[in-house]
Amino acid sequence: MIGSKTLRIGLAALALSAAAMPLHASERVVAIGGALAEIVYALGQADRLVGRDTTASYPPEIAALPDVGYMRALSPEGLLRLAPDLIIADEGAGPPETIDLMLRAEVPFIQIDAAFDEDGVLARIHGVAEALEISEGGEALATEVAARFAALAQAREAIDTPLRAMFILSAQGGRIMASGGNTAASGILALAGVENAVTGFNGYRLLTDEAVAAAAPDAIIMMDRGGDHALSDAQIIAHPALGITPAGQAMRVVRMDGLFLLGFGPRTPDAALALMDALTGGN
Repeated sequence: MIGSKTLRIGLAALALSAAAMPLHASERVVAIGGALAEIVYALGQADRLVGRDTTASYPPEIAALPDVGYMRALSPEGLLRLAPDLIIADEGAGPPETIDLMLRAEVPFIQIDAAFDEDGVLARIHGVAEALEISEGGEALATEVAARFAALAQAREAIDTPLRAMFILSAQGGRIMASGGNTAASGILALAGVENAVTGFNGYRLLTDEAVAAAAPDAIIMMDRGGDHALSDAQIIAHPALGITPAGQAMRVVRMDGLFLLGFGPRTPDAALALMDALTGGN
């Protein structure tokens, strides 16, 4: 990020720009990113939140906070009307024009990096705690979440033959957009002891029917949502490629809340274990 009032918290440490100024103890905080808002709550600092973006849906009481819009389409007016003295934002928040205007308004802006593994979750917790100037609370929360990751690792070690799954982000018009590597979806699959059936690229990509059939996933994972991007059981069976995969033939389909599954916040070890149980029947 650019600007003397901008901070970026990386995965290893709090990195300040060369001219960064120390932050005061902020009492009017806006959290941009559902997982970051969860962390603020888990740290016991919910009373400092005055706003959140549309991706923040947990815990349920967060819905009472003013919504500043989608994290990648923020408006400076929506942010400034809340008179924040600190904005904590997930990696990728924007657009850049809005962030630039916030810097001109001299609102401290801290961006938290994302990495889709255990270390990434723990670093996020420490980053938010550092931004809120409650490092000891961050250490306590990270220790508790790390213990749940350790229990998850034990469950993962008991898996003899990993299933191969395809994460479908959307299926508008019957076209399958699936996750390759280096995504939140591929990260949660790995934590759950599941192999990604889609390889050869990073990010999300539209697949041909031939590629879907060739991937031959044992299971299909999706976010639990409606609308044009959703895919019902009937549509899976009728799809010319999905219907002939082992997943389609067995109707082994798991749908989970998007923030829970892909948020990479304090509940991530629980999400990975829930996914594991859903795929194995709890065995």
